[in-house]
Amino acid sequence: MGLIIGLDMCDAYTQLSCYEKDKTWTFPTIICRCKSEEGWYVGKEAYACNLVGDGILVDKLLNLVSREGTATIEGVKYEAIRLLELFMEQVLKIPKKEFEEEEIDQLVVTLPSITGKVMDSFLYCGDYLGIPREKVHIISHEESFVYYILNQKKEVWRNQVGLFDLSPDKFCYYELKVQRGLQKMMVVAESFDLEESFDLDILGTPSGTRLADKILCSCGERLLGHKLFSTIILSGKGFEKQDWSPEFMKLICRRRKVYAETALFSKGAAFRGADYLEKKEGDSFTCICEGRLKSTISMEIVYKGKKNQLVIAGAGENWYECRTSMDFILDDSKTVEFTITPLDPKQKRKIAISLKDFPDRPARTTKIQMKIGFLDESTMAVAIRDLGFGELFPASDAIVRQEVKL
Repeated sequence: MGLIIGLDMCDAYTQLSCYEKDKTWTFPTIICRCKSEEGWYVGKEAYACNLVGDGILVDKLLNLVSREGTATIEGVKYEAIRLLELFMEQVLKIPKKEFEEEEIDQLVVTLPSITGKVMDSFLYCGDYLGIPREKVHIISHEESFVYYILNQKKEVWRNQVGLFDLSPDKFCYYELKVQRGLQKMMVVAESFDLEESFDLDILGTPSGTRLADKILCSCGERLLGHKLFSTIILSGKGFEKQDWSPEFMKLICRRRKVYAETALFSKGAAFRGADYLEKKEGDSFTCICEGRLKSTISMEIVYKGKKNQLVIAGAGENWYECRTSMDFILDDSKTVEFTITPLDPKQKRKIAISLKDFPDRPARTTKIQMKIGFLDESTMAVAIRDLGFGELFPASDAIVRQEVKL
């Protein structure tokens, strides 16, 4: 079996873990072109090359990709996607060399937040590196959190799980809860940036650590409150050591298990990669988090004389990978109606798309093609095209495109 790689990439740092391999790499998210060797370096080697004046650094690659920026190195302008390709190429050489394995069975990239533009960029990187698209996946930190936790013992997630992630560029809080008693177990994760973020450099002085400890205590009291938690996890560079925050540790250790795992997101992505490889997605639970749909979209159809609800996309599906194309024959309706069912079924509603500009024909003599995709987890894009009905009713140029807010 080839490598199953989980890659956590942020603007400040990148972490890499391999499924069932007891090693993780952490390095700065930077790339440098070496003048003397005309090669590319990443991480600490890039810093070293730059330090001796033999190269120019480019950092904050994710930000550069998201705004489609460029960087000029030695008079050559490089597009952000090209730099990302070169960065990924160098990064993936590390586990290949370590484990003497060239084949990558699954590559799961996890990001603090995801957009279609950034996800496209990583797929293009996969193309450049010769990794088939079905083996490349992009998920959110929230989803990595879910898969890391559910691959631990059940006592870890018997009640709610909280995660404090203290990294060089931000301070985030994540929360996970498992909802049982449904037909399928549902796992809901959410996160938000904390305004109380601070520069990790202050941990270098006694007064700075006291201030940081006080800030953490304030956050902990506000966020944990009287909720019932099984586990609190500490992640990120700021929690590589915990002895600088004694009062915060006392607070979170009350009647709870506390773990430190600085590579949680890359390890969670590797667990997710194993599930992709074994095609276990959706077998055991529904995952609701960033990057997943929070509503089920369906429509009423008649099949073999009986009315049925056809599910177009279900809550918990990855919106980016959820695309479909279907053909239907219209009855006597000039609309296509969707039912949107959020997690709270009381908020269920119907959305109708008008086909008033389609040619007038008798009932059941108009065939349509409907293509559905998603622009993000809360926006569905629909395109409906008139296919006519054989030689009797030739297809027209009529097409309706509409975005639907879920």
